[in-house]
Amino acid sequence: MTRPETAAEVFDALGKDYEHAFRNLAEQRAAITALAGDLPAGAAVLDLGSGTGRPTADLLTAAGHAVTGYDIAPKMVEIARAQVPAARFEVGDLRELSFEAATWDAITAFFSTLQLPRADQETMLGRFAEWLKPGGVLVFATVPADVDGVDIVFMGHPVRASSFTAEVLAEKLRAAGLEIVREEQALFVPDHPDAGPEPHVYLTARKPS
Repeated sequence: MTRPETAAEVFDALGKDYEHAFRNLAEQRAAITALAGDLPAGAAVLDLGSGTGRPTADLLTAAGHAVTGYDIAPKMVEIARAQVPAARFEVGDLRELSFEAATWDAITAFFSTLQLPRADQETMLGRFAEWLKPGGVLVFATVPADVDGVDIVFMGHPVRASSFTAEVLAEKLRAAGLEIVREEQALFVPDHPDAGPEPHVYLTARKPS
């Protein structure tokens, strides 16, 4: 069996092809737009799995917010720095990041945990909640499924994926102390010859003030 590629390997190889394939994610743009309008002026936003900087950091900086993005793929960070100079981008594994409690007004994580084992995903949800300021907002998206460490092919690359169902994910966010304020589900077909239809869930959750 072909060895699953790491997230850094996959997204270094995909680069702008990933942005092109997922450029028409209407639900993602809607979630970002809603977040941008809900935040205080000049809010500090942490974008995890920031990719090429588009659309998340691009839309949020255009709305006047201060965005810091982290991505595990150096090529993605290079592209993001060129495309969205108003934001700050760094290479980093989200599991190794450390921030003081109540640092961020908002955290976004669009499909950035799918290659993490479930145990790591659950740990990260708790850290997201801790890092948010009171009243802060998490916007989280994933491909909902009851899988842990399943080998699949994503846009021509062998990867090992894990996830939770939408219902279980919402429960885990509530267990982390967050309140679900928005949920959208959709079926999306990436614009890529090696990609098939995939279900998406978008959850916006607020930390109590």
